[in-house]
Amino acid sequence: MFPKLEIFNDHSVLHSDCKTSKKFPEGNPSQNARLRLEHIKKALDANYLSKLVDSCKVSINTSVAINPEHIALLTRLVDSVTSEVGRALVGLSVLQLSVKCISNDQSIRLHKAGGGGSNFSWVEGIPMRVLDKNYITPVLREYGLLKLNSDGFMMTRSLAENYPYTQLYKAAIRGARLEWLELVELIEANLINPDYALRYLITLLLNRSDDFKKTATLTISAVRKLAPIFIKLDDATQFIQSYVDKSKYSARVFEISMHALFQVLNAHKVFGGFLKPLTQMRSANKKHGNIGDIEIVNKSGGLVILEAWDAKYGKSYLRDELNELNEKLQDHPETRQVGFVVDQVPDLKEEILTSIDEIEQLHDVKVSILTFAEWAQSQACRAIGVSETDIARDWVVAFTESLCQMRRYTAPIDEPSDIWIAELLQHSTDWIK
Repeated sequence: MFPKLEIFNDHSVLHSDCKTSKKFPEGNPSQNARLRLEHIKKALDANYLSKLVDSCKVSINTSVAINPEHIALLTRLVDSVTSEVGRALVGLSVLQLSVKCISNDQSIRLHKAGGGGSNFSWVEGIPMRVLDKNYITPVLREYGLLKLNSDGFMMTRSLAENYPYTQLYKAAIRGARLEWLELVELIEANLINPDYALRYLITLLLNRSDDFKKTATLTISAVRKLAPIFIKLDDATQFIQSYVDKSKYSARVFEISMHALFQVLNAHKVFGGFLKPLTQMRSANKKHGNIGDIEIVNKSGGLVILEAWDAKYGKSYLRDELNELNEKLQDHPETRQVGFVVDQVPDLKEEILTSIDEIEQLHDVKVSILTFAEWAQSQACRAIGVSETDIARDWVVAFTESLCQMRRYTAPIDEPSDIWIAELLQHSTDWIK
């Protein structure tokens, strides 16, 4: 029975359930609506969206505070974009999230207002077509985030029907229609933070832009040309670690490099389980049910963790981490191998060795603290019958392709990667010299 939309001569009523309804009167904009529009335009005139995009290009925490289900929703929305369909709905989502960030009181269901005469208008609506053409499409075009004509995505007739944007909006819309409508419901119900959602959406678009793809192509080409010089695993380890050391956000890149090696080993079926896709930044903690940044689980999508490794860049003394590990293992008695990988010589004081011994005996688990080079060698030895050279070269390629957004199924990197791949391109060029 619900939701239900009732249409009257001068208003509409949306019934979400038997107790919740919302009335949308038609007519000239109210004073409050005009004030909200003035506030929205003032912020957009001050380059609100451009500044946000620039911020996203250097931000690294876009997905930390977003529900994984909402991450999946936004990802499907962006993934729906092809040369033929999907662009209008993504552009409209950017507009609606921007509006909600600037003026949380403004309904993003009501996309028409003003105009006078016989033109249709909602009393509490805003002219989304005008906002799009003047403020949203120009920015999306400037940054190469969506291929749109200069008139804007709101020129699409299917988005201009005189009905509020609800789950009952009947116009035939090509693209991720269901995802967009679900996003509208989440925003209007205050179930998703519009600022976080907008930043995440922009980051997804940045990672799919033409400029990103061009740099990614150059980077992959440069690394593949470089690959023949990697004969020993140490060659690849040195190349990757030297890049990590001078990269922005070294800790996260360190995690990605470790996961890339496991991607290579996983292709050779060396694990007695399944490699989990790369987790989001800061998710390797007890709250999320993780033990480490890289995990082998019993089955695809499984929660039984057989093996886990945690990247610890810039830290050599891991007493606190061992205490946390002890707590995590209480929820994972099935785990048999855990470890920490550090980028420097680990500080193995007597209390550290004692703590390791206690955890091993208490939980019947093997605990290791290894340098990056030690860890890489120990893992490569598991691939019986595979040459060290093949592993070294495949590792560098897997790492590069992960950063270049080419392995999103196993390495869904949701941070803006353009800086990383530009740095890697330069690093590859310098390495040859």
